[in-house]
This record gives sequence, structure tokens and C-alpha cells, in this order.
Amino acid sequence: MARIAGIDLPRRKAIRYALPYIYGIGHKTAADICTKAKVPEDRKVDELTEVDVKAIRDIIESDYQVEGDVRREVQQNIKRLMDLGCYRGLRHRRGLPVNGQRTHTNARTRKGPKRGVMSRRR
Repeated sequence: MARIAGIDLPRRKAIRYALPYIYGIGHKTAADICTKAKVPEDRKVDELTEVDVKAIRDIIESDYQVEGDVRREVQQNIKRLMDLGCYRGLRHRRGLPVNGQRTHTNARTRKGPKRGVMSRRR
């Protein structure tokens, strides 16, 4: 089992499709990493030798930010927007969609479950 950047990669997938399981690596970056490490993109994770895994690990550590570093940077960017008090920061603070989506009927993921209209007590 290949463990890179603290993530266990799925064994039966090709390395090109297994690397995006690491936060901060997408499909294009995964293809670039395979090219730099001189590992065929269609090789399964099970079939990788220890040398291949070490080469991939070294390239990721030296050239890319992954996992905790990327998550921390994203959180700092959001916090900065909130501290500035700009429109996007206010939307984050209120838990509403940030990028101009409709909120009258949608946005349930950001707003949470519906709060129904309470019936009057008699």
C-alpha cells in the first residue's frame, strides 16, 4: 500500500487517478507528477516499486503544497475576508452562498434544513 502525504492511496486504481485523493492535487497535477517521476500513468498503485513511491513522495514534498498546508491557507483566506468585512466575508460569516447563487428557494447545503412556518397556538 502506498502512503503519500499521510494518505493511503487506493490499491487497484491507476496512479494518475489515485493521486487526486490527496487534498491539493488534481488530475492535471497528478499527470505532471507522474511525468516528473518517470512513472507510467496507467500503472496501478499495487504495482509501484518502493523507488517509484519515493520519487513521487519527493516530488510532492519539494514542489507542491498538500493536505494540511492547503487547508490552513484556505481557512486563512476565508478568515481574512471575514475580518475585512467585504461582501464575500459577510456571506461566509452568515453561512450563505458566496458566489452570487440564488437563495430564495435553493442553497440548502449552506443554510441548513428548512425551518417551517410555525402554526399559531390557540
